[in-house]
Amino acid sequence: MSKSKINYKRLDLPRLKIHIPRKKHHTPGTSPGTLHKEKKAQAETQLILVRYKKEHYEEKVFNNLSDVFEFKNADGLTWINIVNFNDADEFKKFGEHFNLHPLAMEDVFNRGQTPKLEIYDEHNFLCFHRVTKDVSLSDNEIDIFFRDNLIITVVENGGDPFEQVRKRIQSFSGRHRKYGSDYLLYTILDLLVDELFPVLNSVGDEIEEIEDELLRNPTKETIHKIHDIKRKLLVLRRVVWPEREVLSQLSRNELGFIKASTKIYLRDIYDHTVQLIDIIETYRELTSNMIDVYLSSQSNRMNEVMKVLTIIATIFMPLSFIVGLYGMNFDPSVSPWNMPELKWYFGYPFVLTIVLFVSGGMLIYFKRKKWF
Repeated sequence: MSKSKINYKRLDLPRLKIHIPRKKHHTPGTSPGTLHKEKKAQAETQLILVRYKKEHYEEKVFNNLSDVFEFKNADGLTWINIVNFNDADEFKKFGEHFNLHPLAMEDVFNRGQTPKLEIYDEHNFLCFHRVTKDVSLSDNEIDIFFRDNLIITVVENGGDPFEQVRKRIQSFSGRHRKYGSDYLLYTILDLLVDELFPVLNSVGDEIEEIEDELLRNPTKETIHKIHDIKRKLLVLRRVVWPEREVLSQLSRNELGFIKASTKIYLRDIYDHTVQLIDIIETYRELTSNMIDVYLSSQSNRMNEVMKVLTIIATIFMPLSFIVGLYGMNFDPSVSPWNMPELKWYFGYPFVLTIVLFVSGGMLIYFKRKKWF
């Protein structure tokens, strides 16, 4: 078999960009806890600090991480939200000030982490993902450091996803003022999980459109759309399955940080992830079936074409014999086998009549047999 590179332009097929998850890593032998300095386009950094207790709410925006050092032991609950931050050296100083574990800080800058829960002596660390869909599917990592009265969220890129959460905290009638930081953690995770439902709904709409296209007029572009949906579902599956395990650990483990009253809410999120997984697996099965339907439709179409061509060739076989017989141009004056119709005045119309009669009769016979 030839190993030459496939010429997609010659085949008139678009080249598909396949999403392959990759994890950033250090050079082998690097000391544990080393922060990976990734060079990329600098997006606008947002640093939002929220402090609140039962009768007080305060929200501030800063430019530097060092500006929040004074709030390390502040009264009430402190939430520091960091968005689009890429300075590893400054984050290391920030982590040392707030006593963050070096391995957890390393996970913040080593992108591509699987959702997980790590328990350290100093704090707990949780890695989650935020999946959204605008034009295409976007998967952003969100890292959360949490302990009593302190939560630090680090958003990989994009905008700030927690504006609605802060608005809920501002309301004096909300539960946030009555509960502690464990309830704030629940609210953050609940938002990230609930955002997956509209993403899956949009994927479901795409599946319905492709199903209609498969029934009407499937083309070679249809199979590319199906493969695109399969890649989206793989991304969602890679996120939701480990997130379900994380929520299971949070709702079952005896972490002093999480109260029994909050575990009830965490179990509710866990139920949502189970529903998401059920939808994802259903969609994956549907897309696999759609590929089978596409291949079957293409095979049926080819069979229809071959059937028509076979019928045409079958009809022309006796006609070719007839016109070949009278096209041999034997001279009847020389041959003892005389062909009187060659010099017959009505010989040509007679042959045409035979041709029409044979072809018409074969068409009627094929029709009665329901061969077309």
